[in-house]
Amino acid sequence: MSEIHSTAVIQEGAQIGEGCRIGPYCVIGPNVTLGTGCELHSHVVIDGHTEIDSENAFYPFASIGLRTQDLKWNGGTTWTRIGSNNTFREYVTVHSASGDGDATVIGSHNNLLAYTHVAHDCQLGDHIIMSNVGTLAGHVTVEDRAIVGGLAAVHQFCRIGTMSIIGGCSKVVQDVPPYMMVDGNPAATRTLNKEGFKRNGVSEDTQRSMRQAYRILFRSEQTFTNAVKQVRADVASSSELEHLLAFIESSERGIAK
Repeated sequence: MSEIHSTAVIQEGAQIGEGCRIGPYCVIGPNVTLGTGCELHSHVVIDGHTEIDSENAFYPFASIGLRTQDLKWNGGTTWTRIGSNNTFREYVTVHSASGDGDATVIGSHNNLLAYTHVAHDCQLGDHIIMSNVGTLAGHVTVEDRAIVGGLAAVHQFCRIGTMSIIGGCSKVVQDVPPYMMVDGNPAATRTLNKEGFKRNGVSEDTQRSMRQAYRILFRSEQTFTNAVKQVRADVASSSELEHLLAFIESSERGIAK
């Protein structure tokens, strides 16, 4: 059985999974599906067409699934979809999508710290950390195991590559390449995320080839087009390297170099 505090408001139509704990003064809208084992500490609002999987934790004053702030919103049914085992700390805001039938999506095992903001139509993967007051504008994609530093702001339509890290207070206006550390205003690529490699068990051979690729891509005077060709010719291939090169080649906003 779920534990629901007497002051919580669960609107008719909401679906609450087994073993949920819903604390004082929480409000859950009529089109919300809450999976098993979720915990809403207090004063949490979950509304809109929102689907949430199991074992998520929501801390006081988190606001999930409400209507986008995008002025282009013209109505329709928009969605917020969240996986399992995520943590949403105090005052986190996650907004629904802008277009009819579209969704803001957050995967699983993510940790969104206090005051972080995920805007409309963002797509987040798994094992991501967003530090305090980190902000994603609309249509941002964040790949698995990325870290967004405190007070960092990411421009709309940017992509944040897997296992990358954005320094605190950075202004991100272009794509952040996978496996890299970026910092500054505007953010620029500084070096490889060596600690990320270590934490995620990337082999020494792969790390060695990624260092070689980094020097060609980010420290030579070549265009990315020519640098990618040289990397493919001169550097030992790996799945990580291929992902990095494909990410660069598919960039529409440009790469933070």
